[in-house]
Amino acid sequence: MSSINYEALGELFPPRSRAHKRAPLGYKRFERAAEAIRYAIEELPPELLLGASLEIEEERFDGRGIRALYDSPDYPLRRAKAGTGARR
Repeated sequence: MSSINYEALGELFPPRSRAHKRAPLGYKRFERAAEAIRYAIEELPPELLLGASLEIEEERFDGRGIRALYDSPDYPLRRAKAGTGARR
């Protein structure tokens, strides 16, 4: 994985399938990619994360890629403690 600018704009796109009815997810734009990553991991239901994609400086990440960015030692924000909302 290339070096990511966690301070860059982050754009979170919903799953392509409309079969996900649990919580409607629309396009969300974040001033910082790190905030988009945190939202995707800590707030989205796991089934929506699987189909979501994140764009940072014209590079796209699927659900697994978003998880890898969150788990990276370079991730700049405080992570939720296990069992407090962060989905694994």
